[in-house]
Amino acid sequence: MGNSKSSASDPFAAALRLLTRRDRSEAELREKLLQFGFSAAAVNDTLAKCREYAYLDDRRYALERARSLLRSGRGVGRKVLLDLRRRGIEESTAEQALENASSEFDSADLLRDQLQRRFPDFAYATADERQRRRVIGFFQRRGFTLGEIFAILKENHD
Repeated sequence: MGNSKSSASDPFAAALRLLTRRDRSEAELREKLLQFGFSAAAVNDTLAKCREYAYLDDRRYALERARSLLRSGRGVGRKVLLDLRRRGIEESTAEQALENASSEFDSADLLRDQLQRRFPDFAYATADERQRRRVIGFFQRRGFTLGEIFAILKENHD
């Protein structure tokens, strides 16, 4: 086992180690601590302590995760919601985080940026059907709507 002897029996120390690597949702941290073999009661006490010290905050985590997904172009809209739900974020918290983060970004600009970075030589007017499907599918999987995708793909090719 990779745990040191001094913290192997201390769920709070284990939680701090996990949280210093990266921020986590409460559900993610709970799952990890239970996997380490800590009792449910010890995990609940540890999570309460982490919340008390503001080391653990699902609202903050959800907003930062949503911002990160949007900024990197890895997700918008429903894709962000799915990601947050998968990480154990409550529906209303996930929706609020997406709404707040989305107000900071323009999805058309995000799509344009990703198009330029991922497909710099793509031209909708001259692309064959296979190339078009590939590019459109890429953006759909990231949560962009067909309307958004076609608007950007065709804007310079009238």
